Amino acid sequence: MTDKPKAAPPAAGGRANTKKELPEHFKAYKHVWVAVEIEHGQVHSVSFELLGEGRKLADKRGVELAAVLTGDDRATLDAAAAQAFEYGADVAYIVCHPTLAHYRNEVATTVMTDLVNTYKPEILLLGATNLGRDLAGSVATTLKTGLTADSTALEIDDDGSLAATRPTFGGSLLCTIFTLNFRPQMATVRPRVMAMPEAEPGRTGRIIEHPLELNEDDIVTKVLKFIADSESDTAQLPYADIVVAGGLGLQSEENFQLVKELAAVIGAEYGGSRPLVQKGWITADRQIGQTGKTIRPKLYIAAGISGAIQHRVGVEGADLVVAINTDPNAPIFEFAHLGIVADAVTLLPALTEAFSKRLRVNRLAG
Repeated sequence: MTDKPKAAPPAAGGRANTKKELPEHFKAYKHVWVAVEIEHGQVHSVSFELLGEGRKLADKRGVELAAVLTGDDRATLDAAAAQAFEYGADVAYIVCHPTLAHYRNEVATTVMTDLVNTYKPEILLLGATNLGRDLAGSVATTLKTGLTADSTALEIDDDGSLAATRPTFGGSLLCTIFTLNFRPQMATVRPRVMAMPEAEPGRTGRIIEHPLELNEDDIVTKVLKFIADSESDTAQLPYADIVVAGGLGLQSEENFQLVKELAAVIGAEYGGSRPLVQKGWITADRQIGQTGKTIRPKLYIAAGISGAIQHRVGVEGADLVVAINTDPNAPIFEFAHLGIVADAVTLLPALTEAFSKRLRVNRLAG
């Protein structure tokens, strides 16, 4: 595996220097796979995002796009397969077994490894969720192949070499990684990094049922209880339509309350930059950026955040970025759609009051 630092994500066709005669046994590896994450009957949205990206890679290679679905309820798996077809999959590999009722690394790794060794995909993509990261590392180790984690861009050469780009050196550089000597080529992508594709209602595909002998008595780990995110205090930043965030420009932890107040008024999630986590102003689950959460809201308001590349990676998918900063040369103004040169400590209360008045008027009018 080779690392090639780049100043920006690679352009298609710009990697001629990586091409070489591929080993003969690589010819057995074909098609692009996406591991569809299903938990308690629900398909994680990152799976659909990956199917959209996988469709592009498969089309460029002229191969099929496959969805891999595992679980214990056949009706749920069939419904998820139908969704996968609508989002671009040509084939759905299904493994249905009672031991797959809950995610367990040992079982999931055994299933995925057996599938890969049997059908030999050229590329395997997984979501960089808690489960996806856990599974990807184990599968890559078991298969003795390369894995690029937290990719932000994916391209493919005519010879099938996957170019996975991710931030490195603390986010100050974008590195494009090739797995030249091993197959399958694996990558994980964080939720909300890739755009959600358009579904094609009524689109269908083939289902391949893969039999696998699994014995519960042979599995060491047991699931005692499942606690849903909706029952915890964990922030759900990646899926919020509106996010308000603060940075060191707020000057104090007390002033960060202004971010929370604005978020409460407009029905938004709130978060912040990495330095605020380091100072203890916010918890790690509310950190936005390369080492935190990637978000893709309709509106993102950044107050007192400089906008270094580590933060930019996490927010550049937002439909509208509004930046508030006293420094007119702050990097965030380079990618913000609307920039306001002002003190966020002064402006945030004014925005909160303005939104409050507008919402009161709307309620009265309604």
